[in-house]
Amino acid sequence: MARGVFAESGADLQLVGIKKRFPGFTAIENLDLTIPAGSFFALLGPSGCGKTTTLRLVAGLEEPTEGSILIGGKDVTNTKPFQRPVNTVFQSYALFPHMTILENVAFGLRRRRISDPVAKAHEALRLVELDHLAARRPASLSGGQQQRVALARAVVNRPALLLLDEPLGALDLKLRRQMQLELKSIQTEVGLTFVHVTHDQEEAMTMADTVAVMNKGSIEQMGAPEVLYELPATVFVANFLGQSNLFVGPVLDGGGDTIGVEVAGQRISVPKARAQRTTGSVTVGVRPEKLTLHETAEAVPAGRNQLGPGRVIDVSFSGVSTQYIVAIPGLGSVVVFAQNMASGPVVALGTEVWVAWDAQHTFVLADEPPADGRFSDDTDTDMIATQAKERLLSELEEA
Repeated sequence: MARGVFAESGADLQLVGIKKRFPGFTAIENLDLTIPAGSFFALLGPSGCGKTTTLRLVAGLEEPTEGSILIGGKDVTNTKPFQRPVNTVFQSYALFPHMTILENVAFGLRRRRISDPVAKAHEALRLVELDHLAARRPASLSGGQQQRVALARAVVNRPALLLLDEPLGALDLKLRRQMQLELKSIQTEVGLTFVHVTHDQEEAMTMADTVAVMNKGSIEQMGAPEVLYELPATVFVANFLGQSNLFVGPVLDGGGDTIGVEVAGQRISVPKARAQRTTGSVTVGVRPEKLTLHETAEAVPAGRNQLGPGRVIDVSFSGVSTQYIVAIPGLGSVVVFAQNMASGPVVALGTEVWVAWDAQHTFVLADEPPADGRFSDDTDTDMIATQAKERLLSELEEA
């Protein structure tokens, strides 16, 4: 299908010095953001971080306290929602129950007195593969089908910018993953600029070309999904996008292309290119799936970072992988994800192990390390570890 059927072209979006204050709190603090035309952009963050407020500002449903909003180079800060080349797809779908699917999609075209609304509506329904259901009413469709109708209704209006506000939140897991792929395919086909707001990390990373991680009204880090995951810049990003093992230690040396950091009495190597800080006390991180378990120090391949000895205090089998929690004296709990290449867990509860990983998977964060070496986002892991220790001690006593 030709892209021109739905949009002459997507438009870029610029937010310049945006601030949004409500009585008693500031939702957005000095936000500067440029989203290129034709891209699939995700605003990712927890509830209350300001991502939905940002979307409402772009849509014209809220007014900024300070700053400017430009779409396709045109300042739309003071224009009404209906005057902006923007459409929004909400989680609730907001379809008219008394109208057929075709009538729902053609509704906006008729109100704007666009020529040939029925033909254009059929074209939009063919795009989302639902034209064969054009005569039905929304109540007879599944949640995923209703979502696609809402998308067709938005796309048919030829917006330069399509805003997606948690559009898949009401769908079950399997359907949500299917819709993620379909949304990405549709965005590529029609060439619009998609701005997607979500708190679901997997959803953002699956669909978006660029992800901006928001926290407390500002952007912590922005970039390609794989860059944010492999090289997070802050503790918040490291823990919000998946899980991370974080350790605090002083930089020992910094010669050549690597720095050495002392962690639990052992030297951990980090490529300088992966370090936000290279002097003083720093926070070192590594993702759980990058770690391997070894039952002796001698079994660790030469040149790899290693920590240990520790003891496996929890084993959780999840089918595709197994999660191990290893308690290392003087360090705390380390989480390891191992893909299940055999028939199940290969290290038993209570086994003494060393954890190891390639230096190239290590990163150093920009944050000032906490004085006590503890991170507030580690609560869940610490709770699991405490419960596992108690269970292990109980089992050893019974034995």
